[in-house]
Amino acid sequence: NFNEHCLTHTNEKPYCDVCHKEFTRKGDLNAHYRTHTNEKPYSCDVCHKEFSRKSSLNEHYRIHTKEKPYSCDVCHKEFSRKGILNAHYRTHTNEKSYSCDVCHKEFFQKGSLNIHYRIHTKEKPYSCDVCHKEFSRKSSLKEHNRIHTKEKPYSCDVCHKEFSRKGILNAHYRTHTNGKSYSCDVCHKEFSLKSYLNVHYRTHAKEKPYSRDLGS
Repeated sequence: NFNEHCLTHTNEKPYCDVCHKEFTRKGDLNAHYRTHTNEKPYSCDVCHKEFSRKSSLNEHYRIHTKEKPYSCDVCHKEFSRKGILNAHYRTHTNEKSYSCDVCHKEFFQKGSLNIHYRIHTKEKPYSCDVCHKEFSRKSSLKEHNRIHTKEKPYSCDVCHKEFSRKGILNAHYRTHTNGKSYSCDVCHKEFSLKSYLNVHYRTHAKEKPYSRDLGS
């Protein structure tokens, strides 16, 4: 509007009177206020998840519609959000713009760096409301919840056996393909699962079961 336009000439920026963050547009300031009030006026009419911004709701809808309007012009992989596409581009350029100031590990995405920091801070903000176990990642909590719900969303397309985690499904596939990815560095015998290799190591160490885990 006219008042917002006038601010572009005066270099005066509307700011939040709670945290003093500045904005170029009054609309962005109004949306920002909701981070303090926790107000979420926009609701998904499919799953009823609530959002503080209409743009966030519009992005969320793509989970339900499977719409992926952003495409990588290198490998043509498609994405539902432009921010994810921008982060994906860095996998082609090998650009890692975000660095941990504790251990200096580098990341493609700021979100990945934020999650990584929890290794150093020991922060576990996600808690299971059944057994109260805590996790540093939301995805880890989601996987854990399947212990309680018995949900197994990953299915083998060869034998149709179902699994709660994709990693377990990938390991299971090797039983069909005879793929053996884990090799003993003593006798070079190969195994399809790391847990099998760990048990095998005890035959070399002549250990009693569960005394210690040589393969970890």
